[in-house]
Amino acid sequence: MKGRVLIVAGSDSGGGAGIQADIKTVTALNGYAATAITALTAQDTQGIHGVSEVAASFVVQQIDAVLDDIGADCLKTGMLHNAEIVDAVADVYEAKGGGMPLVLDPVMAAKSGDPLLDAEARQALRRRLLVHATVLTPNVPEAELLTGMTIATRDDMTDAAAMLLTLGPKNVLLKGGHMPGDTVVDVFAHTHGVKEFESPRIQTRHTHGTGCTLASAIATGIAQDMELEAAIMRARAYVFEAIKSAPGFGAGHGPLNHAHTIGDS
Repeated sequence: MKGRVLIVAGSDSGGGAGIQADIKTVTALNGYAATAITALTAQDTQGIHGVSEVAASFVVQQIDAVLDDIGADCLKTGMLHNAEIVDAVADVYEAKGGGMPLVLDPVMAAKSGDPLLDAEARQALRRRLLVHATVLTPNVPEAELLTGMTIATRDDMTDAAAMLLTLGPKNVLLKGGHMPGDTVVDVFAHTHGVKEFESPRIQTRHTHGTGCTLASAIATGIAQDMELEAAIMRARAYVFEAIKSAPGFGAGHGPLNHAHTIGDS
C-alpha cells in the first residue's frame, strides 16, 4: 500500500459515487483512503431522494483529525455542498495543507441531474479553491457553469480548458463524456500547452460515479509519486475497464466495477 489520499466529499448511500466510490478506487489502486464527509445523501441509481447536511465545523474537525495523525499525500475534493463548507475547506487547506497536491472535482450535479452545489457555493469554489488546485477535473456541464461558455465542439473544450486555467488551477482535465460521438475526448490543459486523450465510447447506462472515480484515481497516482500525465493515463484506463465490466446493478445509471483490479475471488 502506497499513497495517502484524504477525500473531502459527500456520501452516496447507493455506493456508486461520492465517498464510497472514492474509497473503493483508492483501495483498488493500492492507496490508503481517509475521508471527511460533507453531506449524507439518500441516493440510488435513479436519483437523490434526500440530503442531510454536515456542519462545516465538523467537516473541518474530520480533516484536522486525519492530518494531525495519519497525514495525507494528496487531498481530493468532491461534493462540497455549500459555500460555508467550501470556505471552511479552503481555510483549513491554507492553514495546514498549503503544499499538498489538491485534486479538485467540482461536483455540481449527480448523474441523474439532481443539483449538488448552489450558485453561491460555485462562486466560493471559484474564489477560494480553484487557485489551489493541482488539477481541476470538470465535465462539460460543470465547465460551462464555471466559465459561462457554451461547449459544443472539441475546439470549444480546448477554449474552455484554457479559460479555466486563468482561474488559478495549475492543470485542467476537461472530461468529454457528455459530448456526442463514438469517441470520448478529454482535454488536458496546462501551462505548457494542451493534450487530448481519446478512448472509444462504451454504450452503457452504467456510468454512475465516473467523475468521482477518475478524480480519485488521479489523486491516488499523485499520492504515489506518479507524474501527473502518467497518473491521468492510468486513471483513464482504470475507469474505462470499470465501466466496461460494470455489474449492471440498479434500474437507472448503475455503478462501475471498482474492484476489477482485484479480480474474481
